[in-house]
Order: sequence, then C-alpha cells, then structure tokens
Amino acid sequence: MKKVFSLMFVALIALSLSGCSEPGSKGWCESMKDKPKADWSSNDAATFTKHCVLGNYVE
Repeated sequence: MKKVFSLMFVALIALSLSGCSEPGSKGWCESMKDKPKADWSSNDAATFTKHCVLGNYVE
C-alpha cells in the first residue's frame, strides 16, 4: 500500500513540475526543444522564436 502512495506522490510531483512552465520561460523553452516540431502549434513557434531564440525570457 505504501508503494502505491509513493508512486502516486512521485507522479504528482512530476506532473506539477512539467506542467507549470509559463510560455516563454526558460523551462518552457527547454521542454519545447525536446518536443517534436510537428507537434508545435503556430503560437508555440511564434512564442519560441520571440522568447527562446531572441532571448526575451519571461521571468
């Protein structure tokens, strides 16, 4: 039973860390670099160019 709760806790932490990146932040830029370009929306591409390529990170 403890293993189940531990696994659920780890999964919750992982999800919370991966989903909290604001578009244009350094974390978001890093996750977008790992995401296949075919899965990007046009807004993702524009935000990536504006913030990640040009270095205007959101703080």
